[in-house]
Amino acid sequence: MLFLAIVYAAAMVVLLVFGLNQFWLAWRWARADGLRSGPVPEPDHLPGDDETAWPMLTLQLPLYNERWVAARLIDTCATLDYPAGRLEIQVLDDSTDETTAVVAERVAYWQKRGLDIVHVCRTARTGYKAGALANGLTFARGDLIAIFDADFVPPQDFLLQTVPHFADEGIGLVQARWGHLNADTSMLTTAQSALLDAHFVIEQGVRNETGCFMNFNGTAGVWRRACIDDAGGWKADTLTEDLDLSYRAQLRGWRFQFLPDLGVPAELPVSIAAWRQQQFRWTKGTAETARKTLRRLWTTKLPLRVRLEGTLHLTGWLVFPAILLAALVHAPLLTAHALGFGVPDAYLGVMGFGLFAFTGMTLAHLFAQRALYADWPRRMLLFPWFLTASMGLALSNTKGMAEALMQRRSPFVRTPKLSVAPQGAWWRRSSVTWLTVLEVVMALYCAAGLVALAWSGEWVAAPFQLMFTIGFGFVCFHDAVQRRRAANRRTFSADPVLSQDAPHS
Repeated sequence: MLFLAIVYAAAMVVLLVFGLNQFWLAWRWARADGLRSGPVPEPDHLPGDDETAWPMLTLQLPLYNERWVAARLIDTCATLDYPAGRLEIQVLDDSTDETTAVVAERVAYWQKRGLDIVHVCRTARTGYKAGALANGLTFARGDLIAIFDADFVPPQDFLLQTVPHFADEGIGLVQARWGHLNADTSMLTTAQSALLDAHFVIEQGVRNETGCFMNFNGTAGVWRRACIDDAGGWKADTLTEDLDLSYRAQLRGWRFQFLPDLGVPAELPVSIAAWRQQQFRWTKGTAETARKTLRRLWTTKLPLRVRLEGTLHLTGWLVFPAILLAALVHAPLLTAHALGFGVPDAYLGVMGFGLFAFTGMTLAHLFAQRALYADWPRRMLLFPWFLTASMGLALSNTKGMAEALMQRRSPFVRTPKLSVAPQGAWWRRSSVTWLTVLEVVMALYCAAGLVALAWSGEWVAAPFQLMFTIGFGFVCFHDAVQRRRAANRRTFSADPVLSQDAPHS
């Protein structure tokens, strides 16, 4: 029982530390009067009507098997407001399916209309997305480099809103906020949208405003070419090449600018398998970047708060093994206590402080929803759902963290982009793996623990146990529903089968 008590205490300490960081971020955001409303402000300091006053800009569109959204992306970017003679577009197409034909047709269409656009196909997908971006830079003419993933739909004035910020020679990146094309498709996409809103509005916003390190989110941003080169260029030795380059650039002294009022809508994964893959990649890639970066971060003369916040940013993946350990230990520990041979009351009283971690998370989500949506009170009613949904990925993300720490490499597997906003949901087949089975086991285990706590009279502990049960149950339920819908369809999408424990994109 002592061992279980130590494990549980360690897990709660981790959750408390990161919860308190969320509290600090939310507090700083509120103190800065971040509760803004109204239209997006007009950009200041536009270069003017003289075309040559605008910097040369290269727009890179990295694609890999994106036939559902490739044409939409190209057509949207081809009509962005920017002086025609100062813009070139590179469609970096590593596809192995009919996407290449779709891209070729749209590129030819826009070339005939005088647009400076090229279709770049590599013979091998070396370095994945990072390799494609680096390859495009070898012949890019732009002083600025804008990047959009396949599922993004930038507003027409995106470049007019971002480029003027580069009048400050110290700015290396301008990052926009992600919006959502399909947040209301299901409870799954609604949960994802809320989690991303908190990241962009609170985490990115406060880190940027307080001079701490923020990150390029892989898309919907504009880089200064000199910043990329000075930081060492794109590297493929982590699964989050965007985060890696961001920290290398900021450690070189470059400053970033986040634009919370400029939203760029994108598609959210519609299946639990796709979301699991995406979160696996982000978790594993962040852990890989932490291994690569933390020592260098702490050997700088940066202010202590910058190093501390950077460390918490790069080690946020520790939350997932902490959740998993707490889920495994919580019910046995409390049931034993109720039966009279467990930990003393004083121990449980101290551990109860760990629940304050959820105060910071709640405030971060509250302020983000209030900043973005007029109906934020209704949306906040779903907050427990948002929170428990992410807890259900603890197994998969812990696996990603472990692989990163053991330096096990894995390929970059794309997140499916299916143009669901105009067409509705597309369901894809997914294989049953040991991870799928373990998630079902965890859901049943947590449910059994909830019953045990109720039977033993530990009603105070029941809500915490219920969160674990709902979290793992959420993942299992959505997986089962989507697997059944895919099985009931006569025709599947031609995309390859999704392996649920494979690394994602």
